[in-house]
Amino acid sequence: MKKLPIGVQSFEELRKESYLYVDKTEEIHRLVTNSHIVFLSRPRRFGKSLLASTLGELYEGNKSLFEGLYIYDKWDWTQQYPVIRIDWTSIKHDSKEEMERDMLTFLKRQADLCGISLVSEYASSLFSELIESLHRKTGQKVVILIDEYDSPILDSVGKSEAEGVREFLQSFYKILKATDDHLKFVFMTGVTKVTKVSIFSALNSLKDITLDEKYASICGYTQEELERDFSEYIDNTAVRLEMTREDLLAKIRKWYDGYSWDGKTPVYNPFSTMPFFEHNEFSNYWFETGTPTFLINRLKKHGLAKTILEPIVASQTAFDSYDPEALDDVPLLFQTGYLTVKNKEVTNGSPLYTLEVPNMEVKESLMEHLLSAYTNYPLSTMSVLGREMLQQILVCDEDGFTNNMRRMFADVPYTLKPSKERNKAKAENLENEARYHIIFQLWMTMLGFNIQSEKITNRGRMDAVLLQDGVAVVVELKYHAKKKLKTLLKQAIAQIYDKRYYEQFLDRKVILLGIAFSGKDVGCRIECRNLGM
Repeated sequence: MKKLPIGVQSFEELRKESYLYVDKTEEIHRLVTNSHIVFLSRPRRFGKSLLASTLGELYEGNKSLFEGLYIYDKWDWTQQYPVIRIDWTSIKHDSKEEMERDMLTFLKRQADLCGISLVSEYASSLFSELIESLHRKTGQKVVILIDEYDSPILDSVGKSEAEGVREFLQSFYKILKATDDHLKFVFMTGVTKVTKVSIFSALNSLKDITLDEKYASICGYTQEELERDFSEYIDNTAVRLEMTREDLLAKIRKWYDGYSWDGKTPVYNPFSTMPFFEHNEFSNYWFETGTPTFLINRLKKHGLAKTILEPIVASQTAFDSYDPEALDDVPLLFQTGYLTVKNKEVTNGSPLYTLEVPNMEVKESLMEHLLSAYTNYPLSTMSVLGREMLQQILVCDEDGFTNNMRRMFADVPYTLKPSKERNKAKAENLENEARYHIIFQLWMTMLGFNIQSEKITNRGRMDAVLLQDGVAVVVELKYHAKKKLKTLLKQAIAQIYDKRYYEQFLDRKVILLGIAFSGKDVGCRIECRNLGM
């Protein structure tokens, strides 16, 4: 079997060292023959850098690296172009002055390698001079590849240096417009499309292919590519995990597939798929490569925890621009990979996008982090506690489940304030009940339940139904600052029976779950009955 290129971002290294490569050169050929200046947004660790490296080797005419690939007999290898590659993650950018110095050093080094002497004193002028000099010296227009173009902007958000960083980038990127006659092709990658950098308004011919269905699979693996190129790994993993090939593929799809930018073409994240085949273990590989602390805090602060459990509908304007100083949550979640396009509908010429969490890996990780943030329960033991509580529900272990609920909620802040005003106290009761309800939903989603929240029946609105493998858990949650737990639990179970919330689930095992919060205390009642009799 070919080696898995985990962490390999160089196309030359990947091909020369015989790593496994999923051929993306058909999409690349379509891109370079139909575009001049291109921008592509994808989440971190999604193959953007490898794509930029592949383009560089293509334009430099390194024919041997492409042998056996789609583009091999479709490219004019007699034409070789000078290429300038800029990876902003390798350029120091903590301040405007630091960027100026490090970019000057980088550009002078590029000029020296090409035997060109430059005289300009500033990075932007030097960039322009290098482009024009390369064109004159080689007789060929220049290819510019800019990887992670927005890295300096995102890293400076909230810092005093942010304005200076943006000013430097504006002057630097304007050179691409001024030198357009000397440019063959420009390709830029990033996570976001930032509004406060003039490149998107200055470059009239720039093509944003982020949501273009023709390039929906230019990064990531389709199902066909996974089954074809990872076939030996799939067979070996099936043996190791004692699963059939079909069952393994279904589970891999559930865990790592589901990213889409056109609502029709789902792809796997490479940085989830390859580590899975390396370790033969279902785990959260991609999520753990970044620190989602600020994102988790935003979701909690803005009350979006419940929102991401359900589909979100967004218009085109949600993806058109991004202001790092005034973050909009839905575009942020989309661009960083925590939401993806599950469906696209065009109404009266305007597209509407349905966004959801892409797969089990992202959903489980998000739920764990959010639940830890809401309850202050240690993240390191969250999943262990969750699995234990799941089993307690399924076997109707009421005492064990209650004890674990008390452990989980022990450090949840109690915000209800004493009040003589009856309406105010009632409102605060409802607020706290809603907060506990969100925590409960997060926890159940983390365990893999399909939650139907606040489901409406002909008799009323139930709090939640949890569906999993032939089991339906009908849930009613009660909160009151002063009522006794026993009273609240009796009311919760009685409401399920009185409203007959369980009737539509009699084709499976039905479990009734009442949960009550009396101030800081929590209690549970579980009933497992054959309600179909």
